[in-house]
Amino acid sequence: MHPDQPPVTRLEQALHAARALVLADLAAREVADADVVSLVEESVTHRRWWVEQWPEGSEFLAGLVAQDVQDALLERYGRWPVCPVCGSGDPHALEVEPELGADPHWVCHKAGVKVAAVGALGSAPGGGRAEGAPPS
Repeated sequence: MHPDQPPVTRLEQALHAARALVLADLAAREVADADVVSLVEESVTHRRWWVEQWPEGSEFLAGLVAQDVQDALLERYGRWPVCPVCGSGDPHALEVEPELGADPHWVCHKAGVKVAAVGALGSAPGGGRAEGAPPS
């Protein structure tokens, strides 16, 4: 760290960690193009204000940013991340659980299983590109 730079606060560390986890999931599912990364940045900006109002919520940031990006992708491109567990039936997206809690995971409610922790979709089975998402 440069001596003229202020130390990184716990809030900034939590925001950077949440950003990194969601970007890792986007990259793992090959949807981390510039437009999608800007959705992450928009969420982080919004959540910075949110956690400044409620500092105890910093441990919930990864799940909240993941949900924000998932919602924004649904509006623009389609469902993401598509469930890699269910091989038949209509494609459906994984959901973040807990909705507001620590240690968020991507969960398939149809199969009733945790697929991966937020940030660890790269270690889950394949699939997950948003329907209609732009190629990276």
